[in-house]
Amino acid sequence: MKVTIVDYNSGNISSVINSFEEVAKDRVNIEVTSDLIKIKSSDKVVLPGQGSFKSCIDALNKIEGLTDTLNEFVISNKKPLLGICVGLQMFAEVGYEETETKGLGWIPGKVSKIDNQKGKYKLPHIGWNQINIVKDSKIFQNIENNSHMYFVHSYEFIPKDKTVISSLTDYSSKIVCSVEKENIFGTQFHPEKSDKMGLKIINNFINL
Repeated sequence: MKVTIVDYNSGNISSVINSFEEVAKDRVNIEVTSDLIKIKSSDKVVLPGQGSFKSCIDALNKIEGLTDTLNEFVISNKKPLLGICVGLQMFAEVGYEETETKGLGWIPGKVSKIDNQKGKYKLPHIGWNQINIVKDSKIFQNIENNSHMYFVHSYEFIPKDKTVISSLTDYSSKIVCSVEKENIFGTQFHPEKSDKMGLKIINNFINL
């Protein structure tokens, strides 16, 4: 089995690579590439994201054919994909960080700035916070409810269809922590920085 981490210059993804390699050990081939043929031949894909919504979308679009290849992988071929942080946010139709930017449109919704209630809550939302698991998700197998995960973000994904939400956290309001829609999985938190529970989530995704 091959799991591909998409490398499209979205910031430092070394911690994502290290965590997947640690979990996979010798049983799974972890590849880091932007090569379209290699992505197409993968069993699963990981879409990391670090930086702004706009910078990540722009970086994806700079690699000719990458967005089309991801659409084919996810929408046409229904293969599993895990989006992490901005990787999840890009599932949306539109994001409002920096300027209005069109997203991948896989899950209807928008990405907008967290309401910090006039400075009552610090932005970015950074550090450990509990997640409230609100539906059975394949990537949450053997994950206890109210486990702590590591977050770094100022923007949140607000899906139109609330049934895709698999966990929430309390920060200013109920913020979407993760989504699951058929073969599409995403976490706003960083599983690769979330200690043993985060590694379990990575393991669950690899084992899908």
